[in-house]
Amino acid sequence: MFTLLLTCVLLSDPGNLEGKVVRIADGDTITVLVDRKQVRVRLSEIDAPERGQDFSQRSRQELADLVFGKEVKIVTHGKDRYGRVIGDVFVGGKLVNEIMVREGWAWNFVKYSRSPRLAEIEREARAERRGLWAGKNPVPPWEYRAEQARKRKQKRESGSTLRS
Repeated sequence: MFTLLLTCVLLSDPGNLEGKVVRIADGDTITVLVDRKQVRVRLSEIDAPERGQDFSQRSRQELADLVFGKEVKIVTHGKDRYGRVIGDVFVGGKLVNEIMVREGWAWNFVKYSRSPRLAEIEREARAERRGLWAGKNPVPPWEYRAEQARKRKQKRESGSTLRS
């Protein structure tokens, strides 16, 4: 029944996209060729390790293994502040966003996720120490980004006091 409902949603909403994945930016962002136009897509409700963070390359590779060169269907949810389409990405009828969390290569992005299912999938991945959860102390990407921003600000401020 869920599959039938999903198929109806995918076919009936003109805002949804279909195309071939031509680039993997990181563990939560892909580029899809839709009608000969490249569209950047941010997988909704998940957050993968940032460049420079433990497991970032592995997360990116896992996403590539799932979707690169394949036809995907995207249920869109608008755009983010960078102009990327936010969406649920399906390959072969499977929700890639969930697979990335289930296999331990992305977090349930609690700031934007309203999915109890995704939260439960993350709890299971943590408990079974899958993917990045096998690491010593995984740092959520939003905390990593905040720390990097704090360091950049501190560096700017210390540089300006040196010039004064």
